[in-house]
Amino acid sequence: MAGVITTGSHPKALWEGIKAVWGREYGKHPKFHSEMFDIDSSRKAYEEDFEVTGFGLAPVKSEGGSFSYDSESQGTVKRYTHVAYGLGYICTYEEKNDGLYAAVSRRRAAALAFSMETTRQIICANIFNNGFNSAYTGGDTKEFFATDHPTVNGTQSNELNPSADFSEAALEDLLIQIHDADNSRGLPIALREADIMGPNNLMFEMTRVLKSEMQSGTANNDTNAIRTMGLLGKKPIINPYLTDADAWFIRTNAPNGTKYYNREEVTFDQDNDFDTKNLKAAAYMRFTAGWTDWRGWYASAGA
Repeated sequence: MAGVITTGSHPKALWEGIKAVWGREYGKHPKFHSEMFDIDSSRKAYEEDFEVTGFGLAPVKSEGGSFSYDSESQGTVKRYTHVAYGLGYICTYEEKNDGLYAAVSRRRAAALAFSMETTRQIICANIFNNGFNSAYTGGDTKEFFATDHPTVNGTQSNELNPSADFSEAALEDLLIQIHDADNSRGLPIALREADIMGPNNLMFEMTRVLKSEMQSGTANNDTNAIRTMGLLGKKPIINPYLTDADAWFIRTNAPNGTKYYNREEVTFDQDNDFDTKNLKAAAYMRFTAGWTDWRGWYASAGA
C-alpha cells in the first residue's frame, strides 16, 4: 500500500466523536532470534568463518620407529554479507495538522518499529524454513539440514532419515544421532542437545513429550527417559515464524552453529520536505544471519 498518507487516508480522524482507533495495538512476540543464533556485532561489509579440519587418530609407533605425521587443512568457508532493510512513510502537512486524534500519528513510529522487528524475525526464521531446500546452501554447498554434508572423512548427516513427525520415539532417534556425532576427521565429539524448537502446531505435543513423567500417549508405565535423563529440560521454543507445520529442530552445544551479525541496529529518522511540507519518516537496519557449522542444529522435516 505504497503512497503518501493524506487527509483522505483515514477521513474519520478529521471529525470528533470517534471512540477508539484500532488496528495497531496488538501484543508482540519475543525476539526469537536471540534464542536461535549466537549474536555478534560487525564493523565490516562482511564477516567470514573458515574450518580447520584437525588431525586423525594416532597410529601405533613401533619401538625405534619414526613418528607418523598428519596434516590439517582449511575446510569450508562461510561468508556473511550484511543486508540493509528499510521502510518509511510520508504524510502531508495537512494530514498531520488537521487530524484530531494524536494516537493516529503518534503511534506510527511504534507501528514502523513493529514492522522492522517482524522483518528481522522472519528473515532469521527463514534460515530454518529454507533449511531443507537445496536452493539455499551454506559454505559446504549443501542445504542446512542434509544427510550428506561433505567432510574429510566422508559425508555426515544432521537430518533425521527417514524424516518423521515429532514424537517421543522420533525425538529419541534424533538425540542418538546427535550423541553419535563426529568431527570432520571422523573422531567422536561430545555434541549435546541444548534446545528444541518447533512451530505453533507442535506446542502441545512437545510439552507432553518433554514434561510427562511416564511415556507420553501410551498405556505403558515406562519412564520418560528424556525427562529422567535431564535432556532438553527447558521449555521448548515455539516459534510462530516457522512456516512448516511438522518440521522440528534441536539446537546443540556446537560452537559456530547459527550466527547473527548486527552491522547496524534499527535507527529512525524524520524530516520535512521543503517544497511540499510533507513529513517523511524512515527506519533502517543492516544485519545478516546464517549458519557456519551444520552441527549446531539437527532437524526432521516431518513425515
